[in-house]
Amino acid sequence: MSNHNSNMDMCNGPLLKKIFIFAMPIMAMYILQLLFNTADMVVVGHFSGSKALAAVGSTGSLINLVITLFMGLSAGTTVVVARDFAANRLDAVSKTVHTSIAISIIGGLSVMVIGIILCKPLLQLMGTPDDIIKLAVLYMEIYFISTPANMVYNFAAAILRATGDSRRPMFYLIIAGTIHVIFNLFFVIILHMGVAGVATATVISEFISVILIMLYLYKADGAIRFSPRKLCIDKNKLKDIVRIGLPAGMQGLLFSVSNVMIQSAINSFGSTMVAASAASSNLENYIGTTMNAYYNAAISFTGQNMGVKKYDRIDTIAKICTVFIFATWIILGGLTVIFGRQLFGIFTSDPKVISLGVLRINIMMVAYFTCGMMNVYPGLTRAMGYSISPMISTLVGACIMRVIWLSTIFAWHPTEIVLFACYPVTWALAGIGQVGIFFYARHRLYVRHLKVASA
Repeated sequence: MSNHNSNMDMCNGPLLKKIFIFAMPIMAMYILQLLFNTADMVVVGHFSGSKALAAVGSTGSLINLVITLFMGLSAGTTVVVARDFAANRLDAVSKTVHTSIAISIIGGLSVMVIGIILCKPLLQLMGTPDDIIKLAVLYMEIYFISTPANMVYNFAAAILRATGDSRRPMFYLIIAGTIHVIFNLFFVIILHMGVAGVATATVISEFISVILIMLYLYKADGAIRFSPRKLCIDKNKLKDIVRIGLPAGMQGLLFSVSNVMIQSAINSFGSTMVAASAASSNLENYIGTTMNAYYNAAISFTGQNMGVKKYDRIDTIAKICTVFIFATWIILGGLTVIFGRQLFGIFTSDPKVISLGVLRINIMMVAYFTCGMMNVYPGLTRAMGYSISPMISTLVGACIMRVIWLSTIFAWHPTEIVLFACYPVTWALAGIGQVGIFFYARHRLYVRHLKVASA
């Protein structure tokens, strides 16, 4: 097993400090990504107007819909690498590394082509307001050029996290993100490129980040070293990755479909509402992606402990991640509600946009911890080998219930409050389901372990 200082021992010693230390760079990475996205929206909102802000914001759910299936496969990479790495099966790790990079290249190129071709008809299908649809299409056509780089980077980062290294992906993102902001300001303020400038800056920064992380894997020692000559898809490793990652990707895809439906309902209120929701969504994402760092910690720690058969540590991992979820909700959620109006003032000076944004954020934060539970607990369950059940929970608790909500309660009372309430209600339902599935999977795991021990 590699002895790099960056690789954390996940299978021995107290877990609280280790999970916190491991999650912090991931959290910082996500927050940095959001800061760069916020910079896009702030620069566009102030220098290109609220319609440009609405155009960029209206594309988020659709972009996630197109890329999320392949991104879910990276969860499979994390689990497979973590188990083999902890069990010192280094040849298996190497096969997974090269299979994962091959998948990410194929997936990234496929998503790029599909995204560029379908972005306009999908935006039209969503009812994107006429006054922003041309800008939204332009943004997406340029943005999707970055998806091959984005896909490869995320798979490579999943490989590093599975071996206990959560710092390097953060460092590479700091470099790429700083360049992103510089180009962003240059293209929008100096060259007056508007949404095209924001999208172009994103493309440049994504390719810089993937070059940095792939150079590290190319020069790395041990099983995670990437060699272009070994780039191929190992059928057995592909099966392992797909078995865990495909349901995760389908879960994300289904969730994105429901978000696209909500975005369509938001679009029906006009571009002011779209701008307000875009700004609010950006603020919510700071809390959501912070909680998502615990998902990455949960899946990596559980995967490695599964590899060395230390099943008793899984309960502790779950308890610690749950405490972190509630602490994040209370602290960050509370601050967001208290300083909501000031935070929205960063994005725009339009009082209507600010008022609608504050309304949405207040409703979202009522039970935002359930969003964290819904996202983190599937990581624990997937790492134990149960990937289909979390997908079903999301399908029923979030997706189907959102369809029901939009077609009944919202159809009967088509107000902003009723629309926004759809989020916390469905998060709570899906979150309860995910926690229940975790306890079921844990029980099955212990029963199986006892049978093997007594045989």
